[in-house]
Amino acid sequence: MTAYVEELFGLTGQTAVIVGATGVLGGALAKGIAQAGANVIVSGLNKKRAEDLTKEIEDLGAKASPCVVDASKPESHKTLLAEAIAQFGGCDMLVNCAGVNDSTPYEEVTPEAWLRVFRINVDATHYACQVFAPYFAERSKGGAILNIGSVTCDKPLSKVYAYSASKAAVENLSKNVAREYAQRGVRVNVLCPGFFPAEQNKKLLDEGRTDSILSQTPMGRFGEPEELIGATILLLSRNAGRFITGATLYVDGGFTAMRF
Repeated sequence: MTAYVEELFGLTGQTAVIVGATGVLGGALAKGIAQAGANVIVSGLNKKRAEDLTKEIEDLGAKASPCVVDASKPESHKTLLAEAIAQFGGCDMLVNCAGVNDSTPYEEVTPEAWLRVFRINVDATHYACQVFAPYFAERSKGGAILNIGSVTCDKPLSKVYAYSASKAAVENLSKNVAREYAQRGVRVNVLCPGFFPAEQNKKLLDEGRTDSILSQTPMGRFGEPEELIGATILLLSRNAGRFITGATLYVDGGFTAMRF
């Protein structure tokens, strides 16, 4: 049974680049992917966090290397790919986790705030796909891209206007890239977390909003970052996920199952 599960889901010998690994969810995914056997390039803007996370992964018996870049800049992704090749001989998987939120009331959203959210949430994902998808397509073994969406891809939520729009764009972009590269060995999917409180969204969760969210979540609680790892490994795995592309997978405690 163990060998069969390893054959289906194991990532041993592969290398993953995690963009935005210094965030709460990105960090959990980086450690989970490493524990599944992969080498990991830990990318983010926070140098200390990237180095600390690299050490945490190495303490788990896996291999990792930090790479501090600004994901909103196109050339950064060429740097990440070059680092994966230099450190581990290549790259097999890309996970785009970089993201920011904005809680400004709609009529007060400034052009600068709107563009900042899109620059980090959408542009960075686009730039990464532009670099990694052709690279994967040129290899006989292909590759997998996982972009992080949100429940807001399906349901517009108040107070996060730019974020909701940006995540809908990420989902649409992902499906287009999946279609473009489907016959060239590259799979592209979207993982949409429900409500996983982190630093970027804690300020949105006052008592009233928390009660509203939990009342519309059948499981009645927030998610834990580690609860995203299983779905991530499925979508990245060469065997278990080999016929999955252009898909959107929600991990949300049933939130999107509610119709209201």
